[in-house]
Amino acid sequence: MPLEAGEIVIDPPGGGEQRSREDSASLLRHVPMDHYHVACAIIEQDGRVLATQRSEAMSLPLKWEFPGGKIQDGETAASCLVRECREELGVTVLVGEPLLPATHRYPSFTVTLYPFRCSLSGGAITLHEHRSLAWLPPDRLGSLDWAEADLPVIEQYQLMTGVQGQENA
Repeated sequence: MPLEAGEIVIDPPGGGEQRSREDSASLLRHVPMDHYHVACAIIEQDGRVLATQRSEAMSLPLKWEFPGGKIQDGETAASCLVRECREELGVTVLVGEPLLPATHRYPSFTVTLYPFRCSLSGGAITLHEHRSLAWLPPDRLGSLDWAEADLPVIEQYQLMTGVQGQENA
């Protein structure tokens, strides 16, 4: 029986059709992955940018990221940022200039980030989900262990602000 794109057949043990490892690997490459659309806030204040560290319980544990979250059905990326910053950090943000979206494929899922330059407009930061936070000058953002999806966002931000990043300097 021919397979449709994205289908995988698992034969019961001791029966069914024999497949080589190459055939199985080929089939696995065609299994569709989850694709998340995530808005992220590059929150600027006093010449510094906010970075948040994911908790041990989150996927990509202890990696640094820009705060934000999954865009819900019927929600704009900007309204998602307002909601997520309120939920995750207890603050209100003003959503400003968008950057270009950046897509990254992890082994088990794909994420497209929709970054925006933002500023704080109310509240005091309280971490509800993250382990830690850091305020860094734009040229020092690369000194943290970022989630891979955020790296092109950092590069784009540094280019648009005329800052040259430093690595662990």
